[in-house]
Amino acid sequence: MYSTLIETPKFYKAGIYIRLSEADEGKSYESDSESVLNQRNMLMNFVKEKGFIFVAEYVDDGFSGTDFDRPGFNKMMEDIKNKVINLVIVKDLSRLGRDHVMTGYYVETFFPENGIRFISMQEGYDNALNQASNDSSTFIIACNDYYSKQNSVKIRNVLNDKRKNGKFIGSAPSYGFLRDPEDKGHLIPDPEYAPVVKKIFDMAYEGVGLSEITTYLNENKIKTPSSLKRKNSHANNKYNPMWTISSIKKILKNQMYVGDMVQSVQTKVSYKSKKKKSLPRANWSIVKNTHEPIIDRIIFEKVQNNVKRTNITNNTKREKRLFENLLYCKECGNTLTITYRKNHDYWTINCNRYSRDPKRKMCYPHFMPYDKLEQALLDVIKKTCKQYLDVVNISDIASEINNKKKNDSKIKEKITVLENKEKEYLNKLDMLYEDKFKGLVSDEMYKRIANDTEVLLSKLRTEISKLKTDTKVIKNKTDNLKEYEDKIKSLIDIENPTRELIQTIIDKIVIDKDKNIEIIYKFSILNSI
Repeated sequence: MYSTLIETPKFYKAGIYIRLSEADEGKSYESDSESVLNQRNMLMNFVKEKGFIFVAEYVDDGFSGTDFDRPGFNKMMEDIKNKVINLVIVKDLSRLGRDHVMTGYYVETFFPENGIRFISMQEGYDNALNQASNDSSTFIIACNDYYSKQNSVKIRNVLNDKRKNGKFIGSAPSYGFLRDPEDKGHLIPDPEYAPVVKKIFDMAYEGVGLSEITTYLNENKIKTPSSLKRKNSHANNKYNPMWTISSIKKILKNQMYVGDMVQSVQTKVSYKSKKKKSLPRANWSIVKNTHEPIIDRIIFEKVQNNVKRTNITNNTKREKRLFENLLYCKECGNTLTITYRKNHDYWTINCNRYSRDPKRKMCYPHFMPYDKLEQALLDVIKKTCKQYLDVVNISDIASEINNKKKNDSKIKEKITVLENKEKEYLNKLDMLYEDKFKGLVSDEMYKRIANDTEVLLSKLRTEISKLKTDTKVIKNKTDNLKEYEDKIKSLIDIENPTRELIQTIIDKIVIDKDKNIEIIYKFSILNSI
């Protein structure tokens, strides 16, 4: 590894960066050098000793070094781009980061390219100086990454042992539970919210619908699970102050409430990533009878059967109605649900959001008989399609597009010429860089020629992209026009059209609370008729 020497400015405006990870917090250090306070004292003494101008401090307390999406680090990057600082100082390279790829990028590429002097005190690294100690940084960065990986494995092994012993290791217990003050791995019922969980199960056991349970909780202003997990009013956590059917279902399916410890439902895709993936139930860690239950097992199992029956009822296979999944509410944008009224033997539509919980008035009722709507829509659509065929000469349009298609070969030839020119520019830049590296071209000459070439290259690529888009549009129009024409004619001629035929022509149908209807076609010309 080599470092690009930073041009020495008249004044260095220093920013000190401090990071303490969650893994560091529980450790004991002889000098306590890892703490935020001690990092700050060490760095500030260094700034004073060297005579740098102190400008800003950036702190990330409790953030992993494998993830660079940290508030303090992001603020430092912003200040670098705004020329607020031109010097970054850290205690050691691991404070900057433990991912060897990203840490190497900032040390070797980002800081030099942005004219930032970077100093790591412990390793004696300074990219403004040509010194032997700089060469060891690549090895140190790789070691930091390896340490992070090994540490992750050790932590995971410890957590796995706790799981097997039925100890809770999650960040927050399920709604209705608290951590035992005397044993953080043990759960106890929450005296305030355990009765809420019991009420939910009692209502479900008695056959009360999910929508009614949701309404009951919201009307009584009972706090939701997400509202309790929210750390503060300024947090970015997903927060829903209202109960929903999905949140009720989640509680009713949670085996933790019968006294069993259920964990490892999700896992991280990598020790460097925050992203998680769900695991199949067979991979879950379940230890029975680890804590005091809120719900009796018999009641829990009975409720599970009720929930399963509800799902089977809701998902009963039936033939979809002609305009199903094409009808939308104007006010909230949700789909309009088509429902069969068995007692009256007819189909109706209503706003999905409104019908889930009418008492909350989250939207407006759009209730109306479906069959009459279907016939009225068909009449309007057929009439519109007939007008389209009457006013538009499909043959003329097809002929015009085919003429354009003949020019397609000429356009492709032009694209080939431009792509060859693009290769010439790229070769020119490669040769120019090589001449600069050999000292045949000055830095000033290199920058001027490189910038001019980059501008020409950008314009060339824009032109190539536009030509390729034009040829693609012409091809799509030509290929699809005849097919669309045939389907439009079919819709007019067929007495009972299929859903597939309707979906070829209709994008969506929007209905407002006053029953006003707007049909949106997939062809702009139909929307203007």
